[in-house]
Amino acid sequence: MKSINYLYYLFLSIMIISCAPKEEQLVIEVYETSANGNNLTKLENFGTNQNESELVEVTLAPNFQKQTITGFGGSFTEATAYLLNQLSKKNRDSIIEAYFGESGAKYSLTRTHMNSCDFSLSQYSYAPVEDDKELKHFSIEEDRGDIIPMIKDAMAVSKDGFKILTSPWTASPWMKDNKNWVGGKLLPEYYDTWALFFSKYVSAYKKEGIDIWGFTVENEPLGNGNNWESMHYSPDEMTNFVQNHLGPKLKGDYPNVKILGYDQNREHLNEWVDSQYKNDETSKYFDGTAIHWYASTFHYYPEELQYAHKKAPNKYLIQSEACIDAQVPVWKDDAWYWKKEATDWGWDWAPEKDKPMHPKYAPVNRYARDIIGCLNNYVDGWIDWNMVLDTKGGPNWFKNWCIAPVIVNPETDEVYFTPLYYTLSHFSKFIRPEAKVIEVNYTDKDIMITAAENTDGSIAVVIFNEKESTKNIQLTLNQKSVKINIQGQAIQTIVIPN
Repeated sequence: MKSINYLYYLFLSIMIISCAPKEEQLVIEVYETSANGNNLTKLENFGTNQNESELVEVTLAPNFQKQTITGFGGSFTEATAYLLNQLSKKNRDSIIEAYFGESGAKYSLTRTHMNSCDFSLSQYSYAPVEDDKELKHFSIEEDRGDIIPMIKDAMAVSKDGFKILTSPWTASPWMKDNKNWVGGKLLPEYYDTWALFFSKYVSAYKKEGIDIWGFTVENEPLGNGNNWESMHYSPDEMTNFVQNHLGPKLKGDYPNVKILGYDQNREHLNEWVDSQYKNDETSKYFDGTAIHWYASTFHYYPEELQYAHKKAPNKYLIQSEACIDAQVPVWKDDAWYWKKEATDWGWDWAPEKDKPMHPKYAPVNRYARDIIGCLNNYVDGWIDWNMVLDTKGGPNWFKNWCIAPVIVNPETDEVYFTPLYYTLSHFSKFIRPEAKVIEVNYTDKDIMITAAENTDGSIAVVIFNEKESTKNIQLTLNQKSVKINIQGQAIQTIVIPN
């Protein structure tokens, strides 16, 4: 009798266990770029391989949505477009596809320059004739051989299209108080002429079949040390120009074209948004604010970004320029891009009080940390600088050498996709325009994580492990979980299909 009861209870226990709900597995795809050689590689085996007590708990909260993504991408500079013209058609096409095609990074937000910049072959203006207040001689002829063909080629391979943000480095020297390409201010008598210049640029590009999505008012209005093309504004001077000249002109001619203020480093961001958004009258023509990252090699200024968002929560906040600056490219040595050996402008030239903000750094780390830090602090768009440079870090008329994600040697027709290209692709390829950044909670501050839900319902989670030790992660969404292993010095994008 006892044995019968035992068998009965054993049977009952088995039935209860078998009928208990099983924990559902979260279906995912994992793509990794790492110091050990993965370059946006799709992983087939990503499970944990260490003691599960060391699991990092990561929980997604898609019901808690933050900013709407505008896009990710790079810049159409004359230097980049010129270099593409020097390559074989095969290599030129492969680079365009890598940046804009479905098999590549799928860039969705780009930038270019109006008139010349340091990454031009020479200094030029679309309005070179002095005192041409009505801009009768305005012409974009300088762009017809390089920038315009590159943009059109990109448009041809981009399935979803991309936005173009345009920035002037300077007005024509004859419009400025110092009559120079470098430094100086726009003379008040030419405020309306300069506003007309923006409108004529939109018209000229529209005739080429290219739509301009928006402008920044001035690249680096605080100046660049008076080294290359620049024009200075104070915050209130820029606000006055937009409020009373540029804003009304564009609103009348091209009401859908956006205007972004500031366009320089984040440490001064507060005073600029205070001026732009002082009241309804000052803010009505500003669609948002643009920022750069050159104030530090490691600090992404979350307090300032949050301040700007709170000041104007319904306006754009776009990182419009970033690059590994003041550094000659390292050719075909992926390992270098993961090492803390790069230096920036501040390493040599920052004031002593600011030098602690400019230590040596690893280029991949700088990109991954900054993009994730920006997304987690309300930035909605992130634009890299030159898409392509040569082995010297140019061409650049001032010899201001920098690094681009793609380096080419036009003499030998060789192309090098650096780890920076794959790092940017982790965001641009998987977090698409109109996605919503969502809340992520996790238990290990040695890693950085951001996540966004796309309009098709898929979720992209980007994890960056800067440390050398492996991390084991349990990712949970709506009570479904999956365990993931991320090795040291790696960045992963985890895609959760709808």
